Amino acid sequence: MKRLLQENREKILQLARTHGASDVRVFDDPNPNYQNQIGFLVNLEQGRTLLDQGGLLMDLQELLNCEVYVFTEKGLKNDYRKRILKQAVAI
Repeated sequence: MKRLLQENREKILQLARTHGASDVRVFDDPNPNYQNQIGFLVNLEQGRTLLDQGGLLMDLQELLNCEVYVFTEKGLKNDYRKRILKQAVAI
């Protein structure tokens, strides 16, 4: 996965900008039972909605050809917040 992210870094960041997302970070697979997943953590511009977040998710899945999760810090449940914030690294 790391290589896939490196090869597509600029495209990922461009897609994020298109959908009003910044501070793009990745973290360990949201579900360790499945290895073909990538979790992204982003911040959305003010005024952006779940439609923008969902559009980014769909575009990233198409680009990377794998299952993708896109979360915002505000959208993280307390159960996962600490773990994800600790693991998340800038792309």
